[in-house]
Amino acid sequence: MQVRPNQFDSHLANKALPAIILLFGDEPQQKLDVLDAIRAKAKQSGFEERQSLTADGDFSWHQLIDATQTMSLFSDKQYIELTLPTGKPGAQGAAILTEIAQNTSDDVLLLIQGPKIGKDVQNAKWFKQLLNNAWFCHCYELQGNQLGQWIKQRAQTLNVPLNSDGCAVIADMSEGNLLAANQEILKLALIYPNETVLDQQKVSAAVIDQSRYTVFQFTDEVLAANMSKAMKMLYRLESEGIEPNIVLWSLIKEAQLLEQCLTYHQRSEQIPYAKLRIWQNKQSLYNSALMRLSGAHIAILIEHLQKADSMLKSESVDKPFVLISHLALLFLPAPIEQYSLTTY
Repeated sequence: MQVRPNQFDSHLANKALPAIILLFGDEPQQKLDVLDAIRAKAKQSGFEERQSLTADGDFSWHQLIDATQTMSLFSDKQYIELTLPTGKPGAQGAAILTEIAQNTSDDVLLLIQGPKIGKDVQNAKWFKQLLNNAWFCHCYELQGNQLGQWIKQRAQTLNVPLNSDGCAVIADMSEGNLLAANQEILKLALIYPNETVLDQQKVSAAVIDQSRYTVFQFTDEVLAANMSKAMKMLYRLESEGIEPNIVLWSLIKEAQLLEQCLTYHQRSEQIPYAKLRIWQNKQSLYNSALMRLSGAHIAILIEHLQKADSMLKSESVDKPFVLISHLALLFLPAPIEQYSLTTY
């Protein structure tokens, strides 16, 4: 059974613990919340002792077998946390996990945790076998309305009286960083212990910008022509020390994909999104860009991106991220192709 992170508390409150819990994902705050809730429920259910194992290069899978079969000195129930650093157990681990899944016990609770996993892992035989007796929780990054809802719920849980504008400020300042969002809500509780409403003005005076973004999120906003958001992301990427070549390469890749999509469109052919590795959640972004960019615009865009790529590889560019910000505007398209790249 798949359980969303925001549903986990209600499942723990209303249902008995399963024999196996699968906890994966790259969003640390949600994983910490779920992990704390599982540990509390496990202790309440008689699993007094916890063993932690990590399936790294020095790990022997017989340790897991021994852990599931050895009685504790303090409890007849075993709670085991197994970390898969890569999200995959390997051939030997897969065989042992499959065997464990077929011989579950009410006296053994096994939590398996790891990073974000794809469909290849979820479709593997060992994973499907485990899922027969397991809850599966995948903690992924929250954006947009989901992020706002999480902040609202966390504020209510901590009795911090944020109104909708206050929630929006925290969402903007901590996007991509739920750990920071949680810290800011806790900080507001200390700064304003007696306030009945925390609005935009009060929150803005107290919180700091701790948002975090990826290069892929930046290019998504560029494709969508959300340039204000894209520029904020670019600033954060620069402040985090991301190499400008990596950001520029991502823009070149998107421009080349747009050129390929346009070729199919001009031939009145259906765009083969799967062949181009454009997944469904991004197809609307490319369609939107193609509606505002002509073939001439895309040609100019690619020409300037390639020139910039040569400059970053062979010359010293004083302000590479300023250059990238201007190149991103060509996706609007903005009429800046007349300016020389040598000014950067």
